[in-house]
Amino acid sequence: MPSSTTTGTPPSTDDASLSHGLKQRHLSMIALGGVIGAGLFVGSGAGIAAAGPSIVVAYALSGLLVMLVMRMLGEMSAAYPSSGSFSAHAERAIGPWAGFTAGWAFWVLLCTAVGLEGIGAAKIVSGWLPGTPEWAWVALFMVVFCGTNLAAVKNFGEFEFWFAALKVGAITLFLALGVLAILGVLPGTDSPGATHLTDFMPNGGEGLVIGLLASVFAYGGLETVTIAAAESENPVKGVASAVRTAMWRIALFYVGSMAVIVTLVPWDSKEVVEKGPYVAALDELGIPGAGQLMNVVVLVALLSAMNANVYGASRIGYSLVQRGQGPKVLGRVSGGVPRIAVLASSVFGFLCVLLSYWRPNDVFAWLLNMIGAVILVVWIFIAVSQLRLRRRLEREAPEKLVVRMWAFPWLTWVALAGMAAVFVLMAREPDTRVQLYSTGAMTLVLAAVGYAWQKARARQ
Repeated sequence: MPSSTTTGTPPSTDDASLSHGLKQRHLSMIALGGVIGAGLFVGSGAGIAAAGPSIVVAYALSGLLVMLVMRMLGEMSAAYPSSGSFSAHAERAIGPWAGFTAGWAFWVLLCTAVGLEGIGAAKIVSGWLPGTPEWAWVALFMVVFCGTNLAAVKNFGEFEFWFAALKVGAITLFLALGVLAILGVLPGTDSPGATHLTDFMPNGGEGLVIGLLASVFAYGGLETVTIAAAESENPVKGVASAVRTAMWRIALFYVGSMAVIVTLVPWDSKEVVEKGPYVAALDELGIPGAGQLMNVVVLVALLSAMNANVYGASRIGYSLVQRGQGPKVLGRVSGGVPRIAVLASSVFGFLCVLLSYWRPNDVFAWLLNMIGAVILVVWIFIAVSQLRLRRRLEREAPEKLVVRMWAFPWLTWVALAGMAAVFVLMAREPDTRVQLYSTGAMTLVLAAVGYAWQKARARQ
């Protein structure tokens, strides 16, 4: 094993050639808006339909797990800012093979997500403009976000700043209107009271499990802020601020909005799944044009996720190459931007879109299953890395512990137990079992390749 991982010195990461064009306002809004992902607007309806009002418990439980993961990741990222984020931390703590596995698995996840979000955004626009081909809209979105990410990192920051501002404004307004309606003080509406909450777990524990699994994967994307921090004016301050405010952001935007929705709308309403839970709730309040307005917000959330994932994939790829774990061409930097990595990530994303049209039932379905549980694999690497790095930091550089994991090491072990429990639940459900096995197979292949590369490098 290379000495960098056995002596505690940093692996060969070098972000010096990247631009540091993200301002603190960019990073603050990325942290705030990054919590409000497309999964919250698009995917929460199925969870509500399965779990009923107990979806609030599901989001609270998974939110607690995510808070622990973000605290662990924040501790390491504040101590060792890197565009490779958890991948670089895994290499430092466990070995090059771990950084290779976590990094490339996440790269595939992000690139595939770019394509999925492009498809979702194109469906909304095609609905407004019937007869226009969806693939053309996806191509347009790809060109726009590839172009902005190629130009300069501040362009990514500006797009995300305004996307996040719109998302935060919309969901804050939604929560305010919802609370006023629940209290019975919103003009033209009657308070529903607790009438929609009486059947709290309509499908029993099984429904709660399905809702829990849906909620876990809705939190994906929170890691972007630790990747972006490496290109900010003050990486340590940015990460520390983002992580410390994660708890109230998750509680307010995710758990709070689920509580408002299931109080306002019957959990078994068809509109919750067909139109989406936020549109269904606004329609329930009788607000004119609310449905189309929320579709605009969903579109913005999808476009924001596309932009963030192109950025995140390019930086993860760049960091891997800088550490000698990928094709050197991806590591070329021009104007402070890894432009080849941006292009490669965008092309892979658009290839996923084409596969959804060409081979929807085999290749594309296999790809979707393969990335189904990647976020959990990444979280496990984060937890194990934090367990190992915390002791090293306390011994060698305690001044770098700007952010500290709560009740270390006990809550780290609690988080690992929670992740193991999610894996068990996935294995029990037919719909998620195939995702678990597919992701497991990809992870094993990547780990084997990474370990073989590590051994070959050690012999050089």
